[in-house]
Amino acid sequence: MKRPHLVLAIASLAIAAPPGAFAQETVCVPGADLLLVNGRIHTMDGDSRVVSSVHILGDRFAAVGGEPRPTACTEVVDLGGRTAVPGLIDNHNHIVLLGLRPGHDVRLENARSIDEALETLAAKAAALPPGEWITSIGGFDPNHLVPPPGEPRLPTLDELDQALPEYPVYLQLSFAGPAVTNSAGKAFFEERGIEVGDDGSIAGGFETPNPSTRALHALRELQTFEDQKRGLLDAMRYAASLGLTTHFDQGGFPATGTPADGAAHFDPVSAYEPLLALHREGRLINRVRLNFLHMEDDPETPGLRARLDNAFPEFGDDMLRVVGIGEFTAGSSPIVLAPTPAWENGTRLVAQAGWRNENHSLTPTDFVTIIDGWQRIHESLPPPGISELRWVLAHAPFITEEFAVKLRDLGGGVSVLGGWRWLTGTAEQNGPPFRMLVDLGVPVGMSSDGMQISPMNPWIGLYYAVTGRNARGEPINAGQTLERYKALGLYTAANGWFLKEENQLGTIEVGKLADLAVLSADYFDPDAVPDDAIPSIRSVLTIVDGKIVHREL
Repeated sequence: MKRPHLVLAIASLAIAAPPGAFAQETVCVPGADLLLVNGRIHTMDGDSRVVSSVHILGDRFAAVGGEPRPTACTEVVDLGGRTAVPGLIDNHNHIVLLGLRPGHDVRLENARSIDEALETLAAKAAALPPGEWITSIGGFDPNHLVPPPGEPRLPTLDELDQALPEYPVYLQLSFAGPAVTNSAGKAFFEERGIEVGDDGSIAGGFETPNPSTRALHALRELQTFEDQKRGLLDAMRYAASLGLTTHFDQGGFPATGTPADGAAHFDPVSAYEPLLALHREGRLINRVRLNFLHMEDDPETPGLRARLDNAFPEFGDDMLRVVGIGEFTAGSSPIVLAPTPAWENGTRLVAQAGWRNENHSLTPTDFVTIIDGWQRIHESLPPPGISELRWVLAHAPFITEEFAVKLRDLGGGVSVLGGWRWLTGTAEQNGPPFRMLVDLGVPVGMSSDGMQISPMNPWIGLYYAVTGRNARGEPINAGQTLERYKALGLYTAANGWFLKEENQLGTIEVGKLADLAVLSADYFDPDAVPDDAIPSIRSVLTIVDGKIVHREL
């Protein structure tokens, strides 16, 4: 959305004034002229400049550093010496799915004890009428709720009852449980034939439907379209409170509309309606970029063909834009262990159509299948093949140097994450090789892969990238950590490449879109912010498209 940078109106001749006398009036447009002063503003540009002021006119940075030049219309914000950085970009997450969560979602990723989790849930409930559902589905794990040497566990029914006596509660791990509820929730679920233990536990697991997915389905049946819009706005407000300003959404598994659907399933058409409605209403407070996920067994991939024939890549505006296909191209399995006919054909179609493509890698061998498959398709096409399409391998915890170089030479990049390994990683299930990828010159940027198996909070991901330690404090990624500045660069400047918007986003430079976060503490100073305090960093002022969307100062 575009706005005038500044509006100056000259009043007409006043009737009572003598000939030749004019009255001049300045009419200011609220939010169109913003000056931040007295800060330590890390631009993350090519020169690593740190400036004390930035001037924003409309949706762009108009001046970065130098002598501030406010006008009569300028709103001046004194940062009081605080640290500011470009708005953080999450290059691979599922913000649309998070917005579709039933009930009033609460992110529990930041809790460091059962008591903190209960306090977080109660704080959400305090702002709502009694009887509203309080939920947290995915993105957290018992590993961080009970510090060592305690045994990880979820809150119990009794604990939830004491903290939220007037609200039904549903907490679910990962895609398909297990889950836990309180007495009010237990009564609701048991009325629908869903088994709940005396301690509030609800069984779950990979096989679906199971009691957790049946409970999730029951809650989804309560939702209205307005609930979904509110849920997406809540998700964006939470992101803004962390300094996240842009999400690259990777879609969801095709839903069946039955109790077999887990937290990562959605209807591939209707799921986007709340997002589109908020965009039409001018109410988006984060930027959203979209990849369309495709899973189909038919080797002819008719769904993907229809998408490529009837949609436009990179279509949209600065707040909402389509980018490409991913994180799956075709086939029925999220793990590409062999180049099935559907995957091979679908990948070729995406290349021939000139779209960006993204596949995820999770195992010690699937990246070999994917990169070798891309290489074959590249070599079968006229130059430049796929080398200018910016194809991306996501996660890639086990990628080797040989295949990282292959991917780099194909013009591809790697989206890496930290929060997932922080949450549940071990010395065997560790990675990704941050240091190796950066040293090889592979385009690499950070993501959360939130919100099913991983936290959204980028500061948790940065903690893992800097320390290599999981939620239990165990070092699991030795030799692959990054210094703080380089790590933050993967959430800012480097991520412009993944959006094909490096000339618009990721750094604070004159002419770029004005996204910025003022931090609660100086991330760059290890004396002021020891490693263990990195996950607690928040934004006290977040600006998106030149507008303040979150403010605590």
